[in-house]
Amino acid sequence: MTVDTDLPDSNGNENLGYVSDANDFEVVDKKAAATDIQQNGVGIKSNFQKPGQVDLEITNDPKEEEDPWNTVPLFRVVKMTPWKELTFAGKLKRVVWDWFLITLFKIIALLGLLYIFVCSLQVMSAAFQLLGGKAAGGALSQNEIINNPVCGLMIGVLVTVLVQSSSTSTSIVVSMVGATVITVSQAIPIIMGANIGTSVTNTIVALTQAKDRNEFRRAFGGATVHDMFNWLCVIILLPFEVATGYLEWLSAAILDLFNVSPNAEVDVDFLDAITKPVTSKIVQIDKSVITDIALNQTDGEEVSLLKRCASNETGSSCEHIFAYSNLSDAAVGGILLVGSLLTLCICLLLLVKLLQWMLVGRMSLLLRKAVNANFPGYFSFLTGYFAMLVGAIVTFLVQSSSVFTSALTPLVGLGLITIDRIYPLTLGSNIGTTGTSILAAFSQIDNFNLALQISMCHLFFNITGIIIWYPIPFMRKVPIHLAKGLGNNTAKYRWFAVTYLLLAFFLLPGVVFGLSLAGNVIFLSIGIPVLVVAVVIVLINIFQAKAPGLLPKVLRDWTFLPKPMRSLQPYDKPIANCGNWCAKCSWCDCCSSSTMADSDSEEDIEMAVTIDEVKINKYEVSTIS
Repeated sequence: MTVDTDLPDSNGNENLGYVSDANDFEVVDKKAAATDIQQNGVGIKSNFQKPGQVDLEITNDPKEEEDPWNTVPLFRVVKMTPWKELTFAGKLKRVVWDWFLITLFKIIALLGLLYIFVCSLQVMSAAFQLLGGKAAGGALSQNEIINNPVCGLMIGVLVTVLVQSSSTSTSIVVSMVGATVITVSQAIPIIMGANIGTSVTNTIVALTQAKDRNEFRRAFGGATVHDMFNWLCVIILLPFEVATGYLEWLSAAILDLFNVSPNAEVDVDFLDAITKPVTSKIVQIDKSVITDIALNQTDGEEVSLLKRCASNETGSSCEHIFAYSNLSDAAVGGILLVGSLLTLCICLLLLVKLLQWMLVGRMSLLLRKAVNANFPGYFSFLTGYFAMLVGAIVTFLVQSSSVFTSALTPLVGLGLITIDRIYPLTLGSNIGTTGTSILAAFSQIDNFNLALQISMCHLFFNITGIIIWYPIPFMRKVPIHLAKGLGNNTAKYRWFAVTYLLLAFFLLPGVVFGLSLAGNVIFLSIGIPVLVVAVVIVLINIFQAKAPGLLPKVLRDWTFLPKPMRSLQPYDKPIANCGNWCAKCSWCDCCSSSTMADSDSEEDIEMAVTIDEVKINKYEVSTIS
């Protein structure tokens, strides 16, 4: 799409007008504009027929289909009177109102929405703990089941999904190791499972961008790159750990080199200090109850995670909405879950709209370039590692990888951050979240070394995964390629996102956990054939893509299989029809028909112009994404 008109200025000279930011429309000479376009990759040709009027003609050129994963600069065309033609009052209004007050309002609104977003995530976590915290603690207390490493892994996934916080689940595991309820070797698979379960939150957040096809593609891909990395790490490192015990051995060897003492006063949680004034008025729960259930310290008594008060009791723990309620934990959890999800979705929708309003023009371009740029020259390879450091520091400060990655997901959907950049940020987030379990270990006075050892196992597991899946370029592409595949599927079949969420975080762990309970014979007799088939399918796919000539003719594609076994298309129509029926009485767009056109309004099309190419006389300058 190009914008092609003539532009004579007020003196009759042919100049070029272009959008420099959301609040101004500048007129500059061709030379300056060409230089700016070559440097920044933006430009719009316009025609000032009369002062204060802009005549834009947008024409479609037959071009190659754009890569939807590339960042797409959006530019708002604003009709404004040139600065030199404004009166003094007009100049004062533009400076005070357009540039200062509007910008201040945007910043305050952005910070406010981010605050509400984080608060809603914490309330949602509390809701899940009220709904499933007792079940999670009970699952962790089943010592004989945890002896099976695969069962331990799935318990880690399910527990973290139920409490919506890997920080909580890993802290519980650390406490259990410190209390010698479970051993370090039994705890390692649970810690691995917690790494997988923590990525469910940003996957849920990605669903809120389902309305726009390409935004949903990018957001879901950016959210699931975390999933792919964690699953790939577990697929390699869990069998290796079971065979060699290297994490247990390495963590013990490292601790033997240092003389570390416990410190019950260690506590770093800046995020909780900021959000507690709001969240403590909504709900307060006692997380130690989950730990007590896991440690079998409740003596069979019925306990409540919700902090409750008698009618005549007062104090800080009685200041939340449900302090004097007679509702059960599950009922309160259900109310909070519905309320927090609605707040989260509304907040994210407003946040996306606000970012689209703010990040336009030159500001959008410069921010995209700054976030996705590499270090210059020979230091370019360090860019990803610097991003990891940023992700680790921020996650350690907020004590939640879910909050950090969930805040990034809408930015990936908008195209502000590429999936290649969010990948090292999420890897750093995995490192940062281990700080919570290390801090939890320092509060264990008894068996401190064991508690710290499992915390170090968590750290070394993530570091080993990064060593495998990041430094080597072609290995780095594997989780990104898988995440993009999921993103492309969700863009084509939007119901697939919900299917993936249920399958990866509930059905698969639940089925594997159930098979583990049936005994090793049944588990292995079903699990081994399924694993072999999965490995064969992966290998055939690789050969089909890289060396099809090495395969028999029938295996060079999957057309010999019935269509329902090789494509999602046969399932699309019935699911889409069901989704359309549900959409009549629901706000959710995730299950709506995947064949319907993207719902870009005419107003949005008029206000946002994607510029692929700008021709300036003899110069032809392509935009820089």
